[in-house]
Amino acid sequence: MSTGKDNPPQLTPEEYFVWESQQLEKYEYIDGQVHGITGSSVNHGRIAVRLITLFVNHLEGSGCDTGNSDLRVNICGTNNYTHPDISVTCDDRDKTTTQYITYPCLIVEVLSAGTEAFDRGSKFRMYRKNPALIDYLLVSSTGIQIDLYHKDEAGNWLIISYQEGDTIALKSINLSFPIEQVYRGLNLTPEA
Repeated sequence: MSTGKDNPPQLTPEEYFVWESQQLEKYEYIDGQVHGITGSSVNHGRIAVRLITLFVNHLEGSGCDTGNSDLRVNICGTNNYTHPDISVTCDDRDKTTTQYITYPCLIVEVLSAGTEAFDRGSKFRMYRKNPALIDYLLVSSTGIQIDLYHKDEAGNWLIISYQEGDTIALKSINLSFPIEQVYRGLNLTPEA
């Protein structure tokens, strides 16, 4: 996340929705401030598309919906809005809103050098306030590495680190898949 290039004024949530719809890029809205979303790599885009396709195919007919980075997520109990790379909601309350969802059970962020610290730190602290969130998946775009933050039945967050040869298990949507399915054919080199 970075500050918007034109330093937009502090906005209300309603003003943010209108303002962002007039922009060429996406912006997140945190504590009344608008922040531009940094660009992504080819690997970032390909990984996101593969995961979205996997989730959509798995969830067909389930009543759950998968969103890409165009879909805003309202941080539960706040007026903050983010654009995660992928979100899945199975909550009927999200079927009545048109500007955002509030109750995703799964959020995925594909990491880049510019966003990794925020995605692991402040953003996760915001996301975990959501009682519906079960899985928060952080996916490397430069190596075969995926970290899963999973909320267990007692409400504790566990971190599971996956690497080459592992099978990812997302209890939020009852899906398991080999990690290689995400990375096949990608040129995994560190970002410049």
